[in-house]
Amino acid sequence: MPPATNDKPKTFRPLIPTHQAQQEVPEQINDCCGVWAELFHTIQDPVMVVTPDGLIIEANPATLKAAGKTRNEVIGHGICDIIHGGRWPHIKCPLEEFLKTCSSKTEETSLPGLAGDYHLNISPVRDSNGTVHELVLIARELTSEELRRVDSIRTAQMVALGELAAGVAHEINNPINGIINFAQLLLDDSDQTSQEAELLSRIIHEGERIATIIHSLLSFSRQDDGSDEHVDTTAMLKACLDLTRHQFDKDGISLNTEFPPQPLLVSGNFRQLQQVILNLLNNSRFAINSRYPQPDKGKFILIRCRQVNNDDQNLVEITIRDQGTGIPQGILSKLFDPFFTTKPAGEGTGLGLSISYGIIKNHNGSIKIDSVLNKYTAATITLPLDPSTP
Repeated sequence: MPPATNDKPKTFRPLIPTHQAQQEVPEQINDCCGVWAELFHTIQDPVMVVTPDGLIIEANPATLKAAGKTRNEVIGHGICDIIHGGRWPHIKCPLEEFLKTCSSKTEETSLPGLAGDYHLNISPVRDSNGTVHELVLIARELTSEELRRVDSIRTAQMVALGELAAGVAHEINNPINGIINFAQLLLDDSDQTSQEAELLSRIIHEGERIATIIHSLLSFSRQDDGSDEHVDTTAMLKACLDLTRHQFDKDGISLNTEFPPQPLLVSGNFRQLQQVILNLLNNSRFAINSRYPQPDKGKFILIRCRQVNNDDQNLVEITIRDQGTGIPQGILSKLFDPFFTTKPAGEGTGLGLSISYGIIKNHNGSIKIDSVLNKYTAATITLPLDPSTP
């Protein structure tokens, strides 16, 4: 293991196969190796050489600076631990899984271990036989314009997914209602103490459960109608806290609030917005209790509401931040997918954030999740400020 120092190593193994060339022009190869080493260590963007199993075998000084670590803390460690901040044992890291394919890839992604959003380029290095023993990862920090483009692409993807969910929900809705109705007719004509009645009751119960899921999918796809009104976001947040305060007190979780003195109005549906906040609070409560089963000073949730200005547009920004288990960076992009959940089996349906996304988009707003494993999770909602706000 190299010593813990930021100085570049004395030798550097070139990233290209050289055993054949060394026999022909050894002087040129030695010069080439020195040039590659100098270039590698002077590149201003983070560059890493990793094995297909995701083990970092070389990193340039820009990587160490961005990660805030020494060579000894980076070389020999897993790529996910360094650039993502770690992962959960029961959820595979998508990047580590991709590296095993030994294929090329480019993507825009957030890398909390390197403190930023990056354009990540993955290039396999092949030997003379075409075998890949290592891959080169180059991370270039995204500009503000590129970040906006990434957000637009993600929004378009979620809209397309919502349209697909709506189509599936509509196709299932009519048949399942028919099944429930026919089963109810048979149940009404059956002996209520018979096994037949018990089976029909189960059919109705499971059918109603499917109907509930369909309703959730329609909410995610933003096709669930709701009347708009002037909603005081501070009053809405306080109402949510009143509903949940007893449970938080029971768990020993403190609620820290930062609310403006004046009302901040948005145009929307009070009940739907309340549903989003309650879901986020419930997620925070679950994450905090998972990290701190016993009383601890870290058991608190910050709920903040304030007015912000973005591109000359007045917005209301709501933030819910906890110090819970956090979320592995590799799966953050999947959080709003229907039926995707990080909770153990039986603890969640994977529809809460999907529905929340649909509701917020239907209010012409946005919702983003920022998280670092075992440190924090922050959900930020932005909504257009109603012009009638005093």
